[in-house]
Amino acid sequence: MTILYKVHNNLYVNLTNKCPCSCTFCLRQTMDHVGESDSLWLTREPEYEEIIADFANFNVDAFDELVFCGFGEPTERIDILLQVARYFKETYHKPIRINTNGLGNLVNCRDIAPDFKGLIDTVSISLNTPNADRYHELVRSRFGDQSFQAMLDFAKECTQYVPHVVMTTVDTTLSKEEESQCQAICDQLGVTYRIRPWES
Repeated sequence: MTILYKVHNNLYVNLTNKCPCSCTFCLRQTMDHVGESDSLWLTREPEYEEIIADFANFNVDAFDELVFCGFGEPTERIDILLQVARYFKETYHKPIRINTNGLGNLVNCRDIAPDFKGLIDTVSISLNTPNADRYHELVRSRFGDQSFQAMLDFAKECTQYVPHVVMTTVDTTLSKEEESQCQAICDQLGVTYRIRPWES
């Protein structure tokens, strides 16, 4: 099964297939791989030792950063994520990013942002839309109506512990007015707004 895989010049970690959301636009509905990976569907969740051992199969020095992002929400396995991140940072001294839906506090029933201090360099959160009602339609979180505000609160809190916090939407999916509204939300939260290219 695919644990580590390359996308562009970054090394990605596929920790889990679990996710609290069932997004209408999720790539895993239409494909089983990303970048240069084989299938990202896991037969089981990899153990810490397996993840660490897989680094030996890559020339880690050639990559720009490590990214926790696979066919699931990486904060579903926050303890393993932090263990791997700590090992990677101490061993390879390279930047670490988490791509997340921003619902990690709800997933773990606790405040996880402080755990990122000194360890995670970038947290990239899927904003998707500036509209709470539309967000619920698109993301279909199992946490219901509290999800949108929880995601915004998480982004704001991460700014206290992480050097770079980014919120993203996908190019061509929003109007220019909606993109302006997203920019305003990010400005208010003190985070960077990024429009990602659509990947079909």
